[in-house]
Amino acid sequence: MSSSGNSPARSATLTYAGLVLTPLFWAGNAVVARGTVDSIPPLSMAFWRWVIALAILLPFALPGIWRHRRVIRQHLGSMLVLATFSVGAFNSLLYVAAVTTTATNIALINATIPIFVSLLAWIVLGDRTRPIQALGIGLAIFGILTVVARGNFSVLSGLQAQPGDLIMVAAVFSWGLFSVLLRRQAVPLPGFTFLSTQILLGALVILPFYLGDLLFFSGGFELTRQTAMPLAYFAIFPGILAYGFWNYAVHSIGPSRAAIFIYLTPVFAAILASVFLGESLGLFHVIGGAFILAGLLLATRAGRQAPDYSKLS
Repeated sequence: MSSSGNSPARSATLTYAGLVLTPLFWAGNAVVARGTVDSIPPLSMAFWRWVIALAILLPFALPGIWRHRRVIRQHLGSMLVLATFSVGAFNSLLYVAAVTTTATNIALINATIPIFVSLLAWIVLGDRTRPIQALGIGLAIFGILTVVARGNFSVLSGLQAQPGDLIMVAAVFSWGLFSVLLRRQAVPLPGFTFLSTQILLGALVILPFYLGDLLFFSGGFELTRQTAMPLAYFAIFPGILAYGFWNYAVHSIGPSRAAIFIYLTPVFAAILASVFLGESLGLFHVIGGAFILAGLLLATRAGRQAPDYSKLS
């Protein structure tokens, strides 16, 4: 009797602990990337992150992949497109952005993924956008522009924004496009099999770019304890564990309530970046972040259900 009585409490504890750890791990993704981008080239980060994650997942995923091989073969084109925009482009662009912008900016812009999902769902799928959602999208976009311009909008007219901020906007756009295409080209696979197949295809998409960078530009990196640990972090914490925590929470309390915790990501990133990287918050971060938060709250609460936009972050 007592064990069954404690089960819901234990489940709730696991759910909310996981929902706090998930944005912490995603914030760490930006901070660790910013801190190690000088020793590990961005495309090496992206490629080896997914190779390590795949090596961990594949022994458990192979039976499901084999069992659903006909479905995978039938939807291979769609899955390749989805893998290109998610596994291939999103984190690769995020790590490239880390070369020239701060971890705090990366996390703030990354937090606007729901806005881009809503905007692209309206453009691509014709989803109806309520006036309050449109207001939320507008506020969040203004917040992004404030962060990108660092509070000086003449920067935008003079095209002097930090390249990393603009690359991060492209990364978020890529994830938004993935989310919308995922709805339009739904693949009938179990979640774990879909994730593993996407990682495999995405790693293959990154491979030629990684090899080109390795041979002609960066020359790769030296594998040491100092470089191996960040790669292991990327694969295990913001990859596998955050994915597992997120999906457990979505099944437990629903995506709308779970999505609220995603707003902790830029908060954690600002704290971690301040402690480990010496980054400081500017007034433009506070103003831009406030507009982004207000926009997110309006846009997501006005919708019927928050989209599951965080599977591969």
